[in-house]
Amino acid sequence: MGEGDDREWREQRQRAVRAHADADARRRAAEQSQAAELVAWFVAEATRRGLPTTRLVARGYDGRGRYRTGLTGWYVDQAETRAVDVAGRFHLLTVSGGLRAWLFGVDPQPSPAPLVVGAGGRDGESIPLRTLLTRRLGDGTDGSDSAGPDSAAGVR
Repeated sequence: MGEGDDREWREQRQRAVRAHADADARRRAAEQSQAAELVAWFVAEATRRGLPTTRLVARGYDGRGRYRTGLTGWYVDQAETRAVDVAGRFHLLTVSGGLRAWLFGVDPQPSPAPLVVGAGGRDGESIPLRTLLTRRLGDGTDGSDSAGPDSAAGVR
């Protein structure tokens, strides 16, 4: 195998790697767009139903501390580590914590909502975002059944 063959192989490999990375980026962007639509649907539906909001609290990574945030919204999981704020942003509410966080609170930044919550986690438990949000609407205090995002007025 000559030097020209090596160079051609490396260039071909680099093109393949770039194409794979580009395809992965497009897939992630499409998933994030779908998840953002689901979150927007959830906020609109929760607001329409009068689902009460709460001041959101973050938890320390070690699970021991609870820290104030300036966020208001809805927890969407039982562990209260994932939430949607009233502006329609998805938040992971786990922080490093510490004395400063305890004294002054924390400002968790929004993150892109995943289409499958918990995917890739060590415990093997995952749930589609659509199911998680629909379940949260069904847990509301207004007593109405959840139409879900697949209804005629929901997100597709």
